[in-house]
Amino acid sequence: MIVSTKGRYALRVMIDMAEHDTGAYIPLMDIAKRQEISEKYLESIVSLLSKSGLVSALRGKGGGYRLNRPASDYTVWDILRVTEGALAPVSCLEGENNLCKRAAECRTLGMWTELHRLVRGYFAGITLADLLRDDGAEAPNI
Repeated sequence: MIVSTKGRYALRVMIDMAEHDTGAYIPLMDIAKRQEISEKYLESIVSLLSKSGLVSALRGKGGGYRLNRPASDYTVWDILRVTEGALAPVSCLEGENNLCKRAAECRTLGMWTELHRLVRGYFAGITLADLLRDDGAEAPNI
């Protein structure tokens, strides 16, 4: 599994918004400058985050983006699912139901299913609030 640049940047944007959360909308230009990411590229990312309901958007003077809820209510899994999709290690686990004709006799399906469960559980156990407390030296203690 490889998390795309879009996924990594989405996490950075969400952490930035949580770190600078005053209840006011944060101009995208401010986030782009702090994170050293192209404003144009961030527009596509925050559009996804907004459409999925993770952030609120306001156009015009005083506009920008803000979190819809406290940082402790967002998990890494919530954010990555918006940008990355299923994050399944194999294609047969991407949908709700495994449609593979060989599922009943597949000797590796259990292994892939367990890996997917572990990844999902790990990312679902880390919140934006955890990442705000983290000094970046090692993974949050969960």
